[in-house]
Amino acid sequence: MAHSASSRTVIFAALLGNLLVAATKFGAAIVTGSASMLSEAIHSLIDTGNQGLLLVGIRRATRPATALHPFGHGLELYFWTFVVALLIFGLGAGVSFFEGVVHILHPQPLAHVAVNYAVLVASIVFEGSVWLFALRAFRKDGKGKRGWVEAVQVSKDPTVFTVLFEDTAALAGLAVALVGNILAECLDMPVFDGVASIVIGCILAVTAGFLARESQSLLTGEGVAPEVLVALRRMALAAEGVERLNEIRSMHFGPHDVLVAISVDFRNDMSAGQVETVVSALERQIKQHYPDVTRVFVEAQDSHTQPAGVAITGAGAPTP
Repeated sequence: MAHSASSRTVIFAALLGNLLVAATKFGAAIVTGSASMLSEAIHSLIDTGNQGLLLVGIRRATRPATALHPFGHGLELYFWTFVVALLIFGLGAGVSFFEGVVHILHPQPLAHVAVNYAVLVASIVFEGSVWLFALRAFRKDGKGKRGWVEAVQVSKDPTVFTVLFEDTAALAGLAVALVGNILAECLDMPVFDGVASIVIGCILAVTAGFLARESQSLLTGEGVAPEVLVALRRMALAAEGVERLNEIRSMHFGPHDVLVAISVDFRNDMSAGQVETVVSALERQIKQHYPDVTRVFVEAQDSHTQPAGVAITGAGAPTP
């Protein structure tokens, strides 16, 4: 399974950036004693590990097919994306909640707050740059005119939108940490630092939940987009000798690795050789129009032997 160079570039940029930012935030947290800064440091460290896991997923997904995995290992990319979501929730959100509660119950005045301000502002500038980079890649890879939620649901490449959402959560967390530090200093109420840490935990929990939902959907076998199904159905019905389309099934084994299975009822007067010619032409047509379709299986089946209760996939099912 080929993977786009833009995805790897986005991940590498985010990984290196988060590693540097995490080191800076940990230093600031030690100097100032800020809970929100510590939460942000842990957040950046987890993001660094997450990008490393995405690279592992990309590498493992490209392994060739074997007898045990005849369709390849493309689904591993979705598995590692799901692991990333769990880490964001379990470590990122969990630690942020814990630190927030501790500093609310036992508030401590912040020291050297100017250090926090400098680190947070610099982090916002850098994270914003990485976010813009990921956003351009996301738009290039297929957002188009779709809304954000729809674009993520339609996308079959979780690497780019995972980095984009991680960076979005990072920017939101930095803004919350900055506001928390300002309120804690200006109002002389260090409890706001703990409150900011809890809010950061909530942001991470929501982000993790959204990513987990999308990666779970991909991991359990998403099919092609509805408009592609309609086009495939049209091609199958237009093939010579096809009297009826029984069903179409599809599944993504990776962003650019799709299996399509089609069951059709051919005219009874066609010879086996004629059916083979039509099937070969249909396969070539599908792969030409949709290069991501790597496997096409066409089954010749009498509609009367079609199992009861099997629905035809796609819009506008033919009448019996």
